[in-house]
Amino acid sequence: MPNILPVSDLRNYNEVLKNCQVGEPVFLTKNGRGKFVVLAIEDYEKDRAEKKLLMKLQEAEEAVKEGNSWLSLDELKAAMENSL
Repeated sequence: MPNILPVSDLRNYNEVLKNCQVGEPVFLTKNGRGKFVVLAIEDYEKDRAEKKLLMKLQEAEEAVKEGNSWLSLDELKAAMENSL
C-alpha cells in the first residue's frame, strides 16, 4: 500500500523520511491532490538509468527505421567507449 501523506507533514520531515524506503516512495499531497514524491536515492538512480536505456533503445529503433542501423565492429567499439 502506498505511503500517502499531506505535505504539511514535512514539518516533521524525520517521520516522512522514516516512511521512505527503497522501493517504497512517499507521495505527498497538497489540498488533497498529489503534488510531490519522496524517493530513496537508489530508486531515483534506478529510474534515471532505466530512462536513459529507454531513450537509447528509442534512438536505435529510429535508426533502424531510417536505415542507419549497421555499424562496423570498430564503430561500435568507439561508440561504446564514448558513452561511458
